[in-house]
Amino acid sequence: MTPVLQMDDVVKRYDGGVHAVRGVSLTVEAGELLAVVGPSGSGKSSLLHLMGALDRPTSGTVRLLGHDTAAVDDRRLSAMRATWIGFVFQQFMLIPHLTAVDNVAAGLIYLGAPPAARTRLATAALRRVGLGHRLDHRPQEMSGGEQQRVAVARAIVARPPLVLADEPTGNLDSAAGEGVLSLLRELHDEGTTIIIVTHDNGIADALPRKVEVFDGRIRFDGRASEALT
Repeated sequence: MTPVLQMDDVVKRYDGGVHAVRGVSLTVEAGELLAVVGPSGSGKSSLLHLMGALDRPTSGTVRLLGHDTAAVDDRRLSAMRATWIGFVFQQFMLIPHLTAVDNVAAGLIYLGAPPAARTRLATAALRRVGLGHRLDHRPQEMSGGEQQRVAVARAIVARPPLVLADEPTGNLDSAAGEGVLSLLRELHDEGTTIIIVTHDNGIADALPRKVEVFDGRIRFDGRASEALT
């Protein structure tokens, strides 16, 4: 089976000679749940941008479902992101004046879904994350945990094979954060491939696979328990 994500000897270098990613090779198979963990400045954010086709490598290859992200034009790359990847960000990124349904439905505009279908699918996604009672609420009318659940619903509304969660609990208290992590585990149990990018080793240690990044390189890749031996 084709991996969901495959990175081969990937380098990302910015102007001024800054090496954010240094020769990273990483394969993520369908149905995996893993954390990419590292301190601030370790290169994990640059790695996230490459994984999510938000940026292209300076050298090396990034493949999404077998497709080289550097070999397609910007329009095709945007379509790949919209269809194959759901993003969850620390800051929620919700539109303040829109209801939960409309925030989730907005992500389907790029896929060409008609308005009625967008509303139906957005409603189903919100119910899936336990927010069927918040459909018409705006972000300021919801708690932080509820807003992040709306963000998760937006990420999964098109049922992408891969969800990238960037510090998804960073702005939440411990109870709300655990709720979001439980939701991501449920989505994984249903077959979605989940990559959580975090600085929190506690989160990483609780997942089946842990990838430690430091100074732009992977220094550990395996089960969290193996990193402690």
